[in-house]
Amino acid sequence: AEGAEGLFVLLGAGLAAASHPLLYVKLLVQVGHEPLPPTIGRNVLGRKVLYLPGFFTYARHIVEVDGKRGLFRGLTPRLISSTLSTITRGSVKKAFPLEDMEHVSNKDDVKTSLRKVVRETSHEMMMQCVSRVVSHPLHVISMRCMVQFVGREVKYSGVFRAIGRIFKEEGILGFFVGLVPHILGDVIFLWCCNLLAHFINTYAVDDNFSQASVIRSYTKFVMGIAVSMLTYPFLLVGDLMAVNNCGLRAGLPPYAPVFASWIHCWRYLSAQGQLFRGSSLLFRRASIPAASFPVD
Repeated sequence: AEGAEGLFVLLGAGLAAASHPLLYVKLLVQVGHEPLPPTIGRNVLGRKVLYLPGFFTYARHIVEVDGKRGLFRGLTPRLISSTLSTITRGSVKKAFPLEDMEHVSNKDDVKTSLRKVVRETSHEMMMQCVSRVVSHPLHVISMRCMVQFVGREVKYSGVFRAIGRIFKEEGILGFFVGLVPHILGDVIFLWCCNLLAHFINTYAVDDNFSQASVIRSYTKFVMGIAVSMLTYPFLLVGDLMAVNNCGLRAGLPPYAPVFASWIHCWRYLSAQGQLFRGSSLLFRRASIPAASFPVD
């Protein structure tokens, strides 16, 4: 068991390191930093549209400014956050084991199968919430390290220095800014994903179908992708709150006003039509009147 936990920690750290450039670019887009001009292209209908730089173009710009190592700005606190999350989940699972956990079976009646799903989801929610609380302070530090690219600051250079600065300027609560929307997003994601997958597997997949077991094995994965789009605004708001009004250019006007709360941030983004900003990094269309395009 200890070896398995160590393996999960290593796998989590490796995945975090490999995906860090993607998360880095996503965060810069989330805060509204657009250092490169858009380009005119055509959509599938042949109409002219204005495209903002995608992930690869944006990443190449970061490399030109900071070198290849620049793509991994903020990686150290993120690795610590990932490790804390994995260890915490394992510890909570040991401390509060779901005894006699029975997976949903085709032989279960509707009431029994739903009870099992609710029980498993509740246990998973508890582990996720506790791990999120424990790892969030390092998540905040990682976010702030990354957005320093915008204003070329060095305020949060080093984990220990960042911890001391946040504690001095904002107190304990400074380590937990943006926590509430993140937890709400996690909880909504878990319940929607698990319940939708359960109902689809129970009522939509026919047992007489030869590939029923294969379909059921992928249902939760597909639901996860769909539900993640639904809960993306919570992730966006949580990340923006983590950097808002912290003394960095990316958290101040003109990038964003100083938000009084995460609800204020949500309403602001909603009014601007930006609740899904950064959700796509490949084909990013910019809003611009058709009259702005040059005539052929």
